Amino acid sequence: MAISRLEAEAEIPTWAWSGGWASVSRTADELSIVHSWEFSADGGRRSGPWRLLSVEGPLADDLIGVLLTLLEPLARAGIPVFVISTFDTDHVLVPSGRLEEAVAALTGAGHRVVPRL
Repeated sequence: MAISRLEAEAEIPTWAWSGGWASVSRTADELSIVHSWEFSADGGRRSGPWRLLSVEGPLADDLIGVLLTLLEPLARAGIPVFVISTFDTDHVLVPSGRLEEAVAALTGAGHRVVPRL
């Protein structure tokens, strides 16, 4: 996976929807796209590669602390994260080169981990 940053006023490029998994967020300051690594940022900045870990959902909207239980062990292990939440669940991206460490940190905290992308 890659995380790309484009200018806030940029059109959402067609490549953003290629590859089966994408998330697009726009603020007054930027357009951020999480997308398959194979595709370009069309002049924007790109970070990655990242690996995607998803919480098995759907999650009830009144659950408290789901992300905290994931992010604490990753923070203790010094692993950077990029987090996306959807209506049904939460997704945590970790640097591709640190996937094994992330899995070890999460399983050590009692989580079952199945990498997706």
